[in-house]
Amino acid sequence: MTDTLERNETHRLISSEKVEGTAVYSPESDKLGTVSHVMIDKRSGQAEYAVLEFGGLFGIGSDHYPIPWDMLSYDTDKGGYIVNLSKEQIEGAPRYQRDSMPVYDDNYGRTVFSYYGLNYPAL
Repeated sequence: MTDTLERNETHRLISSEKVEGTAVYSPESDKLGTVSHVMIDKRSGQAEYAVLEFGGLFGIGSDHYPIPWDMLSYDTDKGGYIVNLSKEQIEGAPRYQRDSMPVYDDNYGRTVFSYYGLNYPAL
C-alpha cells in the first residue's frame, strides 16, 4: 500500500489518476462537483484546466465546466480542491455536455478565462 502511494503522489507531484474524481468545494465547504479530467498544455506540460463535473444526479445529466487550473488550491483536510466560486457562478460558466467536448483553442480559452475575470495566458 505505501509503495503505491509513493508512486502516485509525492510532496510536490500527484498522478492524474488521483486527481480525477477528486471533490471540488466552495470556500464555504459546499461540494460543487468532482474533477472529471485535467487539460494539460502539450508544450509546457502545465495543467491549464480542471474540468469540473457538476449538476445532474449520480453523473446523469451533469455537464463539464472547464475551470482554469490556477483557480484551484488543494485542501489536505478536505482531501479535495477549493475554488473561490459559488454554485451560481458555476451554473453560468462556459460548459459542455460529456459527449460534446469543444475544441480547446485560443478563442475558447479566452472565453473561459474571461468568464472568470482572468487573462488568457500568452503563448
